[in-house]
Amino acid sequence: MKRIGVLTSGGDAPGMNAAIRAIVRKGIYHGLEVFGVYNGYSGLINGKIEKLEVGSVGDIIHRGGTMLHSARCLEFKTQEGQQKGIEQMKKFGIEGLVVIGGDGSYQGAKALTEHGFPCVGVPGTIDNDIPGTDFTIGFDTAINTVLDAIDKIRDTASSHERTFIIEVMGRDAGDIALWSGLAGGAETILIPEDNYDMNEIAERLRKGNDRGKKHSIIVVAEGVKSGNEFAKELEEATNFDTRVSVLGHIQRGGSPTASDRVLASRLGARAVELLLEGKGGRAVGIENNQLVDYDILEILGTPHKVAFDMYRLSKELSI
Repeated sequence: MKRIGVLTSGGDAPGMNAAIRAIVRKGIYHGLEVFGVYNGYSGLINGKIEKLEVGSVGDIIHRGGTMLHSARCLEFKTQEGQQKGIEQMKKFGIEGLVVIGGDGSYQGAKALTEHGFPCVGVPGTIDNDIPGTDFTIGFDTAINTVLDAIDKIRDTASSHERTFIIEVMGRDAGDIALWSGLAGGAETILIPEDNYDMNEIAERLRKGNDRGKKHSIIVVAEGVKSGNEFAKELEEATNFDTRVSVLGHIQRGGSPTASDRVLASRLGARAVELLLEGKGGRAVGIENNQLVDYDILEILGTPHKVAFDMYRLSKELSI
């Protein structure tokens, strides 16, 4: 293998640039030519491909987002679109592709694998919902962004003696809500992996109020329902004065934490090693701080699991 490509797809995540940097420099170190595919699978179909040099990825390790940009591409879900992408890579002499992204990005890599084109998936999403890895690139930065917001909102909640509801991202996974809520001392955390009992929540808030606690923080994962919907339901059950903060896309931006930069560097480099070993159709990850890789065709059928021990702990500590 002499030439490889790298693309980012789906939602951006802090640390993607660190992964791109690692892939490019690791590849060049081992004598490969590395090509960047711009605008995800859309750029792959349209041939937006450029050779990257060592200097091309200088001064990006600390930047959020992705220098290769990202875009949704419905056409790549079709056999015709996939074949167009393969033909473009053949045109540039690219023999293997590293795909950085979440579930949708992995589905594209899976499709290319099924066509016989060597691909390696690198988990890049703030949602932390990719199987085969304990953590995804961008997750640590996102939960620290949320934690900073929780700390600031708590100051206001305390000053005005109100219940604040904070809606966070995560799609159908509750990891962002769980980790940031536990770290931020939230009184209630709602995740899509478990049903909530409004009577139980209302009783907990009343008990806190009876012992002199005048403010509360409730973290709601977007996969449960919107913060505004939950606020309406809570006010009907308790008559408590509530305010809602929807953090939105602020969670996807920002300079990646040290943890995300290191994780991205390790995973990106390992992806290149697999291609050099002639191994395509793999998905890299980290488990118990050890790098792992799995068959991408098999791993996508594995459901994401939330840490229910942490979820139980959050309830025990919010009495």
